[in-house]
Amino acid sequence: MKIKHLLFGLLLAGSVAVAQKSKKEVLFTINDKPYYTDEFLRVYNKNLDLVKDESQKDLDQYLELFIGYKLKINKANKLGLEEGQGYKNELKQYRGQLAKGYLSDSKVTKELVDEAYQRSLKEVRASHILFLVDENAAPADTLKAYNQALDVYKKAVAGEDFGKLAEQYSQDPSAKDNKGDLGYFSAFRMVYAFESGAFQTKKGEISKPVRSRFGYHIIKTIDVRDNRGEIQVAHIMVLKPKTDDAAEAKKAKDRIFEIYNKIKQGEKFEELAKQFSDDKSSSSKGGMINRFGSGQLSSDEFESAAFALSKDNPLSEPVQSQFGWHIIKFVDKFPIKTYDEMKVELENKISKDDRSRLITSALNEKLHKKYPVKRNEKTYKQVAAAVTDAYYKGEWETPDLKNYTAKLFTIKDKNVTGAEFLTFILSQQKAGYADKPVSKLVERLYSKFVDDQLTAYYNDNLEGEFPEFAAVMDEYRDGLLLFDLMEKEIWERSKTDTLGLRNFYDANKAKYQWKNRVDVVLVSSVNQDMVKKAQKMLKDKTTADSIKEKLNTKEKVNVMASAGTFEEGNDALPKNLKFKEGISDVFKEGDYYYVAKINKVLPAGAKSLDEAKGRVINDYQQYLEENWVKELKGEFTVKVNRDVFEKVKKEVKS
Repeated sequence: MKIKHLLFGLLLAGSVAVAQKSKKEVLFTINDKPYYTDEFLRVYNKNLDLVKDESQKDLDQYLELFIGYKLKINKANKLGLEEGQGYKNELKQYRGQLAKGYLSDSKVTKELVDEAYQRSLKEVRASHILFLVDENAAPADTLKAYNQALDVYKKAVAGEDFGKLAEQYSQDPSAKDNKGDLGYFSAFRMVYAFESGAFQTKKGEISKPVRSRFGYHIIKTIDVRDNRGEIQVAHIMVLKPKTDDAAEAKKAKDRIFEIYNKIKQGEKFEELAKQFSDDKSSSSKGGMINRFGSGQLSSDEFESAAFALSKDNPLSEPVQSQFGWHIIKFVDKFPIKTYDEMKVELENKISKDDRSRLITSALNEKLHKKYPVKRNEKTYKQVAAAVTDAYYKGEWETPDLKNYTAKLFTIKDKNVTGAEFLTFILSQQKAGYADKPVSKLVERLYSKFVDDQLTAYYNDNLEGEFPEFAAVMDEYRDGLLLFDLMEKEIWERSKTDTLGLRNFYDANKAKYQWKNRVDVVLVSSVNQDMVKKAQKMLKDKTTADSIKEKLNTKEKVNVMASAGTFEEGNDALPKNLKFKEGISDVFKEGDYYYVAKINKVLPAGAKSLDEAKGRVINDYQQYLEENWVKELKGEFTVKVNRDVFEKVKKEVKS
């Protein structure tokens, strides 16, 4: 993609939002197709500061460039390049990326980013009691789970032990071991609804039942502290014995303390980790593990010990976790980033998080106001009657859609039919909706269908809603076509047209000349004695590689040696080197001593086509493109409205 962006060059760079004073008029036509002053001025103005070639700032010159550009696009359209599947796919992908900024609510997004950043500055320790209920459960099942949660909530606020209540009632399997205690966590570590419940409940207090996609939670906020950031450590681990055997447990403890004593005696932590650590995923790296923050590991003991370390206190005593024993070594600490540093990261996380539903809801609300939808009740009843209880078993099939082509609702100029709604209902059958009776299920699906249709209509019509979006898409569309056209008409032709390339080279041979050259072996060093040794070796016909092999060691590079053919003025050659065959004296230039063995001096002369091929192809491409525009002017009829152009020139000058 980068090469395409470069190709579009000055015509496609920069911002597209430029205010125009004049009204939109036809500046020129190509085969009677009009091109207007507003586009010309927008492109000219946005590139004015970027143009280095002063001639391109001249409006007459720029008009020629602009006409040439549009001629190429007309040629691409004439060749049908816009029908290419690669072109279509890339344009669709680009539009999808560009449209993302228009398919969200910027105000809500900013509020969520601000909230997420403020929460990321803190860490909450919370316990919970979970009552499972599916997101799409029937209302009766949802109410049952809520009432269960409410009963236990009343017990908790009445003073009963929260941990014991979690053991007894929580449907989170881990509650049997942790009594509901989830440890410390920050933003994005839990589902959004649960995170909000924990952060909004004051320290020491208990929340009313909080609904998440897993069910209802009763949350007790145990503690709130400043976020400790992230830390990177290395560790040596001795695994906990598989059986509950006191002798084996003592053996593991004795082993970790033996390793700890070795470190205190001065032995290297990294080497001991490689030899003795039972964590094979990190032992080969000297015990190094990836950086982590609070709540990211499954051991509070390990995290607490790690975060207690610092540059001044880099080594822990042996620490016991549920996995075994650890000796932890401090590597580095990473504080919380600033808001500006985290903004893009937070936006990306929000787009993949439950928070994104809030953005979607805000957009849906806007679209319902923008495009009021009135339902055709007759068509709706016909569709609703076609959905049966077989839907709950995943066995429902759509009836003959030909009988449901009547309009269900209209979005501005677009009619949406009952058949389209039925197709949507079928697509949702595996989602597990449990609303009963069927009439409630259809009503729920109808709301979702309308939201989807409004968003799709809005997306499809962004060009009409936002002129700047349309301008960027037009430019990108033209740019892609131009790339494909250049590839077909210029680049490939310059590589495959061997006769044309040869004729061009023959006509311009004087441009492709060698300067004086030398076939040379060159040795350099800051140590004069080393260069003198290299000089003797050159006299014995030793190669450059052999000189390096004999004079350099693993610990020290004493000489640099290279061999090749170099032109006069090449940076690889010392400025004082004399072009004379044979072995030179040792001479100094700057901080380096040099000796050269010149095998052959090659006089200045013409390069063969093969020797100059890269440059010849580039020049031939430029030649083809310059003449191509002339050919296109013969192929298409261009008419410039000179009176209008004079108005444009006056406007720019003013």
